Amino acid sequence: MPVLASVTLRLRDAVRGVWHEAAKFGAVGALAFIVDNGGYNLLVFGLPGGAEGGVMRAAPVQASVLATGGATLFSWVGNRYWTYRQRHREKVTQELALFLVANILGVAITAGTVFASRHLLGLESVLSDNAARLFGWVLATLFRFFAYRRYVFVAP
Repeated sequence: MPVLASVTLRLRDAVRGVWHEAAKFGAVGALAFIVDNGGYNLLVFGLPGGAEGGVMRAAPVQASVLATGGATLFSWVGNRYWTYRQRHREKVTQELALFLVANILGVAITAGTVFASRHLLGLESVLSDNAARLFGWVLATLFRFFAYRRYVFVAP
């Protein structure tokens, strides 16, 4: 019985730790989501009520990459100094390089859904762009969470 109780307690603590980590990761991600989507919509569609559109209205895929790049920088700072502050590497450059690789793949996932929506499906509305980006964000977020835990922010 003590072995079963010990295993149960360890499992409970592990799950609790992952949920705590996932909540912090989610909070940083939610703010990065606002930075990303707010930036994208400003770049492509401009300020609300503006008839001309944004400065990158003719380049939505590039705008997606730029907006996601800004959100990525925000995310690294938030995750390194809050979510994974106990697990970050001593070599900041190595950690940042791994973080950037994981996020380049995340950017490709998000930009790929915009590309598919615009160029394969022929959809060009605000709603379709944002739906494509939301779908891409979900996929990229799942990928990033597992990549950060496994490869980027490792226990010392």
